[in-house]
Formats: sequence, structure tokens, C-alpha cells
Amino acid sequence: MSFENTRDNFDTGAGDASDGAVRVMVVDDSLTARTVLGKVIERTDELSLAGTASSAEQAIGLLDTVVVDVILLDLEMPGMGGLAGLPHILEKSGGAKVLVVSSLTAEGAQETITALSMGASDVVQKPEPGQFNAEYRADLAKRIRALAGATAAPAAEEVAQDTAPQVEEPTLRKAPNTSVDCIAIGGSTGGIHSLVQFLGKLPKSINTPIVVTQHLPNAFIPIFASQVETASNRPTRIAEDGMELTRGEILVAPGDGHVSFMRKGAQVVVKITHEAVPSGCCPSVDPMLATLGEALEGRVIGVVLSGMGRDGQNGAKTLVEHGGTMVAECEETSAVWGMPRGIAEAGLASEIAAPVDLAHWITRRTAVAV
Repeated sequence: MSFENTRDNFDTGAGDASDGAVRVMVVDDSLTARTVLGKVIERTDELSLAGTASSAEQAIGLLDTVVVDVILLDLEMPGMGGLAGLPHILEKSGGAKVLVVSSLTAEGAQETITALSMGASDVVQKPEPGQFNAEYRADLAKRIRALAGATAAPAAEEVAQDTAPQVEEPTLRKAPNTSVDCIAIGGSTGGIHSLVQFLGKLPKSINTPIVVTQHLPNAFIPIFASQVETASNRPTRIAEDGMELTRGEILVAPGDGHVSFMRKGAQVVVKITHEAVPSGCCPSVDPMLATLGEALEGRVIGVVLSGMGRDGQNGAKTLVEHGGTMVAECEETSAVWGMPRGIAEAGLASEIAAPVDLAHWITRRTAVAV
């Protein structure tokens, strides 16, 4: 395979990562997008443009010659395209994280959610004219740094928390030997890939109701719910006010509100809320965990998967206080060990492991719980 060595199509970049800068590759068939994103990276402290490519094929070839930490990948490109090229890019990148470049609209939701379930870690807004203000540049840099695990001069306090070196091994909390009436799962950056792995190993014999809160734009939620249904082989619905927890079914939080729960006679029903939460996330994992813990008197296992920030920690504390159980994804398999780390370091987790191992652990727990 040969590639045209021109600035417009295939470029190894001029960034020097010898000072510890995060090495970024931009893969997009649009010269404008490559140029603008490249400039954002080059003008941001501690980010280095390692190369650009106009197709997945060129990116795969370029990975033979450059080392990268984060790859910004467009999905709609001529030739192989970003989605078909993603597995090859992940395989050849030596552990680099992929940040999907998307319009964040319903039109591009299917491919984007599929990419995230295949191993891409996060999604960022597709460049549009006039969009490259200070807020956009800061958000892009924050996401790149978090994925790369960079620690110097973070763009936000939560990124510093997410990427700071671990001081000591978290202490596991003894899991209560109680029945399980619900499994509640929360995730953010990298969480969809982890969720697919987790659900794929959770046997159908466990017909406990499952609730999922994933940080996603609202336009992506219907496609995400469909992916969850396929991965789990369980009926899946987007949560609405008044819906009941139903055995064998999964409820997914909408993208524009928090999924909360309350007692209504003998039933536990959904209440969608919109209050501000400490994490600033919508939907937030905190209300889901806290209200389920209260409504079900702790007969809940909470699962926190890969994600940036600390969303879920406050809700997990409430859940545990009501007698519930928390588990968290381990650092080794997390795209960003922020949310699960918050659970682990607060001493709230009864198990810290890879998603498939968490599924096995829960399977064993539900088999012996009284």
C-alpha cells in the first residue's frame, strides 16, 4: 500500500512529544477539519500533532511510522471509512485511545454508538464554522488529556483528579448478603464499550431489572437503547415518568433528564427529574443510585464503569448507606479511570475488576444471596 506524502492527505506532523506532550493524530477526509483541528492541537499546551490522514487506510499506514496517544477519527470517509477501519486502527495504535469526530445529531448516531461499543472511547463535536472558540478548544483539550492520562496543566479540576497517580490500593467493602432487586449501571467516557462487555457476560437467568445511565447527547439515546437491547438480549426502553421496574427489562435514562425512582404502593416507578447536580452531568448517575437505594431499601447492586469525573460517587454513598452494594471497573480496562476511581477510593466498592469479571461476580452474588 502506498500513500501520497502531501500536507493535504498524509502528514507525520511537526509536533515534538519529547517533552511529554500528548501525541494526537487527526483522521478526516475534510482538509478544513484536519487543518482546524490540527491548529487547535498545535496551539494547546502539552498537545502535539503527531500526524494527519485523510482516510482510514492512510491512518493505518501512518501508524507504522508514528507513535500516538489519541486519535481523532471521522467516521464518514471515502474508502474503508472510519467505522470499518476502527478495529485495525485500535490494533495498530499500540493502545492509543480513539476520540470519534461526530456531528452529535441523530443522523450520525448509529455509526457513532457502534464505534463507541467497538472500542472508541469518546465523541467530540464535528467542526463547524465559527465554533472554534475558547470553550470548544478547552473541551477538546480536556477530553484528549483525560484519554491520554496526561497530568500536567489539566484543563479542569476533574481531569487532574482523574489522571493523578494512585497513592494506595483501595480497600474493598464487605458486600452485604441480601437479595438483589435491581442492577444499576452508570458510565461515561469509554463506558459504552465496557457496558457491552458487561451485558454480554450477564446470563439471561439473571432477570433482575436493570437501569442504565450513560452520559450521551439526547439525540443518541434511542440508538444507544437499541444497542443495549442487542448486547443484553433483553427488552430495553427509554425511561419515562411512571414506568415500573420490570423483571427481565432494561431501562435507559433519557439524555435530557435524570432517571430517579420512587415508591408508589407496592411498585417502584420512574420519575424523570432535571435538578442541578454536583457533577454538572445530565443525565447523572447520582440520582439513579441514591433513589434506587432508598426505594428498594438497599437491595441494589450499583455498577460504575469507565468515565471522566466523579459522577456517581455521591449516589453510591447513599446506596451503600441504605445497605446496597457497589462495584467498579478497574483502572486497567477503563478508558478513563475517573468515575470508578471515585467509588474505589471512597471505600464504597465491594469489587474492582474488568467488566466481564464484574458480571461474573454479580452472577455469583445473585446465586448465593438470601
